[in-house]
Parts: sequence; structure tokens; C-alpha cells
Amino acid sequence: MTTTDIRVAFDRAAQKRRSGLLRRFLRHPGGFVPLAIFLLIVLVGVFAPLLAPMDPNLVDLTAAKAPPGPEHLLGGDSTGRDILSRLIHGTRTTIWGALITIVAAVVIGVPSGIAAGYFGGVFDRVATWISDALQSIPGMIILLVVAAGSRNNFEVLMVTVGVFMVPGYFRITRSQALAVRGETYIDAARVSGLSDVRIIFRHVIRAVYPAVIIQTALTAGIAMGMQAGLQFLGIGDSNVPSWGAMMLEGFRLMLTYPLMLLWPSAALGLTIAVLAIMGSTLAELVQVRTPRVSRRRADAVPSVAAATGSVRPAAEPATLRVENLRVSHATPSGETEVVHGVSFDVAPGEVVGIVGESGSGKSQTIFSVLDLLPSTGRAEADSILIGGAEMSRATAKQRQALLGRTIGYVPQEPMSNLDPSYTIGHQLIEPLRHTHGLSRADARERARAMLLRVGLAEPERVMRSYPHQVSGGMAQRVLIAGAIAGKPSLLVADEPTTALDVTVQAEVLELLRELQAEYGMALLIVTHNFGVVADICDRVIVMRGGDIVESGPVDSLFAAPAEQYTRELIAASLDDADGRAALDRAAARDQEVTA
Repeated sequence: MTTTDIRVAFDRAAQKRRSGLLRRFLRHPGGFVPLAIFLLIVLVGVFAPLLAPMDPNLVDLTAAKAPPGPEHLLGGDSTGRDILSRLIHGTRTTIWGALITIVAAVVIGVPSGIAAGYFGGVFDRVATWISDALQSIPGMIILLVVAAGSRNNFEVLMVTVGVFMVPGYFRITRSQALAVRGETYIDAARVSGLSDVRIIFRHVIRAVYPAVIIQTALTAGIAMGMQAGLQFLGIGDSNVPSWGAMMLEGFRLMLTYPLMLLWPSAALGLTIAVLAIMGSTLAELVQVRTPRVSRRRADAVPSVAAATGSVRPAAEPATLRVENLRVSHATPSGETEVVHGVSFDVAPGEVVGIVGESGSGKSQTIFSVLDLLPSTGRAEADSILIGGAEMSRATAKQRQALLGRTIGYVPQEPMSNLDPSYTIGHQLIEPLRHTHGLSRADARERARAMLLRVGLAEPERVMRSYPHQVSGGMAQRVLIAGAIAGKPSLLVADEPTTALDVTVQAEVLELLRELQAEYGMALLIVTHNFGVVADICDRVIVMRGGDIVESGPVDSLFAAPAEQYTRELIAASLDDADGRAALDRAAARDQEVTA
């Protein structure tokens, strides 16, 4: 089974899990029954004034410590108040307190966790430190201080409890955001022109919410237990019926009237138990991805480290011009430079290939231009001109404005660059609406036209499909359609045929050649295969060890390569059947042009 097959299988399974989560939860014994019990408890709390047989604070000394009977179904407490009525009203108090706690924890913990995981940097370090500090603070002491300062204000106390619950939400949302930001479809979304805020709402929140739901079920139970504990200690308004206060009174009378302790303890234990079972069931049904090291990250460190300034027009006609680009990465032993002052340009309508073995620096060079370096990366350049605009002194917002407009990007491994959570149509339409301001109808029509143009005969079916429902070749065509939908002047293709079989590789290269000629785009292809270079490129740049070792027109370089390294790469392509076929096609094409 190939890597693509494994990815497809995973995406199919993930989509199945997401689409049938509620149905499977309700079918699970640990889902439906606890949920029904919990909803019943909530309804009792909501309609407590209607369900309680009498006023929970009505004192009737004749019913003091009365046993269960027709008038008092669960008996009376030490002052003759009806235990059932107080238990029902205590349900409302417990639910309300848990809700306050959850809202406070979610409002603080979830956004900060997502921001820390997605953006990283100083905010991540500071937020993580605060989260760790909250966990080390003795919460009960703080709660006692807050209780004294707020005069036992119930809402203030529960908000304080919520603050102490923030680290749970922060850690899990941070880990999920950290995992998602390393996905290649996040890079594809950024290059399509989507802002970080939109990417967070579109991709990150969708990945985070299952974990948040699970955490909420567990947090609600903890909040109820802490609330009851505070009330058991006598903190709170004694006139407000609560399970904790009832447990305190029952504890005092445990030897003479044990039923007083039984009812609130049973209610609290049952509620916490059903919440714990629901949380456990959700955790079983939902696969929560673990964080991994992000492959690429752009916004933590600007791709082009330079002073912020406005974009200035340039007179050079090149679609892309890079001068003295240097890329380095932070390592435990210091910074390591991986690209050493490379310079090149791509003229309008020209097809340029950057070729080299793995580790040659070709991808790092392109990621610097596309703003896709990892958080450890730092790029500096004397000049980076894109579409006539000087980007080495541009802000992140100004650089982002070019993505999806002036620059289109076709990544490698197409199945990894489409979000399995959304239909293909949604992933094509949203960048067009956000980046180009099209209406939904216009964006849909353009997406449909682009799918037709890249050779997909049933665009409506493709747009309704999820990524796992199309082949690798179709997925690559979808990415090409998305890249050209914004009509860019420069199309960057990063190893566009790596994950495809031989036949599909040839089709994709032919399609790129046709689109480049039809739209007059400049095309920059990153590859390790000289066969691809021979098949489609006008000019080639050979990189090795972070340096450009040779460059020139394809015909001249193939006829008389100046460097031994270039000769070895060409020989490797000639020894490969695909490379020989590509070279044969290039020779035939040159003969046609000459004729």
C-alpha cells in the first residue's frame, strides 16, 4: 500500500467518523442512556419552580426530620423544609453554577489555546507559563479569599472556579491547533490568500471542537463537585437551596437522620457519573489527533526579515526576481544557514525549473518566497520582487495580499493538501470569495469552469465530493484549478508529479504546459527530476547544498553541462525510464518548433 493509499484510507475513515458521530453516540450504550439522564436532570433544574411541590425555604417545625411520607415524599430537614423541593431547586443551582464555570473556562481557555498553538512565538510561551502557574496555585485558598472579598457571591465564586479550569482547555486546544497547523492543507489555504483568522475558523476550530466537547463534559462534573465542596464548607448564600448545603446539614445529622445526606449525595453522584460516562464515550468515538512537529510555519518568523515599509513598485519586468536570498534555521547549537545568497529571476511567460537532490535548498528557497518557512526559519534578501512589488520591506499583510492573486501554488502530495473535512467545492469557492470578493454564485461558476478547464468532465460531482472520493490525479487537477482560479501571473509548482503514477505525471505536466501558454503565466517548477525539466521548462536552475551551481537554457545545459553535479543529475534521469521518456518528448517538441 502506498503513502497515498494510506492517506486516502485515513481521510475516508476520518470523514466517516465525523459525519456519523452523533448517530454513533446515540447508538452507543454509554451515549444515549447517560445523555437521556443528564437531559432529564437539566429539565428538572430549568423547570424547578413548576416541579417543586412547595417553597424550598418554607419552614414547618412540625415536619422537622419527618420521614418520607405523602406530604413530604423525601421527608423534611431539621427545620421542616421539604427535602424534595430543596433537592429540585438545588438542581437548578448546580446546573447554573456548572454553566458559569464552563463559560468562563471556554471563553478564556479555547481562544488562548488556539492562538498559542497556531501562532506560537512569545504569546505561546507566555500563555503556557500562565497556564502552568494556574495549575500550581492552591485553588481552595484562592477561592476562600475570593469568597471573603465578594461576600460569598455565588457567580463570582463560580467564575473563579472557571479560571482554574482554563489550563485544561488551554492545553488540549493548543495541542490540537499545533497538530493542525502542520497539515499541508493549511499551507495551501494560506497561499490561496486566506487570512489566518479565516483559516482558524475554517480548519482549526473544526479540529478542536470534538476535544472541547469532551473536556466540557469532564469539566462540568468537576465544577459540580467543587461547587458542592464550597457549599459543604458553608461558603455561599444559605437561603439558596443547593446540594452542597444539603449535604452539610445531612452530615451534621448523619447519625440521627442519615436520609438527609443520602438524597443530595445520590443526586450529585449520579450527575457527575453520567457526565463522566458521556465524556469517556465521546473520547472513544472521536479520534483526537496528537500534536506533531510543524513542517512549515510562516507567520511566527517573517519570511523576509526586513524593516516594515510600504510596497514600492519596481521597474524590472520580471514576474519574480530574488537577489541574495539567505535562509537559516535555529538549532540547539545555533543558526544553520541552508540557502547561501541565491539570486534568480523568472520572466513573464517563462517556465523555469529549480532542480536538485533532497537537501539542496530548492524547497527552502521557494518556501521563503511563498511565506511558508517553519517557525525555526529566517530568511533575508537584498530584494524580492513579485509582480513588480518589492516584498523584502513589505508587511505580512501586504505579502499575504499577493497570495492567491499574483501567485498561485500547486503543492506536492495532493491528497494531503485538501482538507478531508470539507467538500472540494467548498475549498475552491471560499478562497475566491475571500480573496477576490466574488459572490457565492460567481465563485461557484468560476470554480466549475476551472475544473472543466483542467480536464474534470463532471465538475458538479467533483465539487460535491470529499477529497477521499477522488483519485490522486483528480486531486492534483483540483489543486491546479484552485491555483489558477485567481488568474495569477506566477504559478509555483512544488514537485507536482511526485505522488502520481507515470501516466498521470505526463498528463499533469501536459496540463501545466497548456495552462501556462493559455494564460501567459510565468511558471516556476521545483523538482528533483531532470526529466520533468526537459519536458516542460525553458530554463533551469541547478542547486546543491544551498547554492546555485549552474543555470541556463534547458537545451544548452543539456547539451553541455558545465558542472559535474549537473552531469550526474542528467545521467540519473537518462537511466530512469521516465526521465528518458521526458527527454524524448522534449527533443520531439524542439524538432517541431524548429520545423
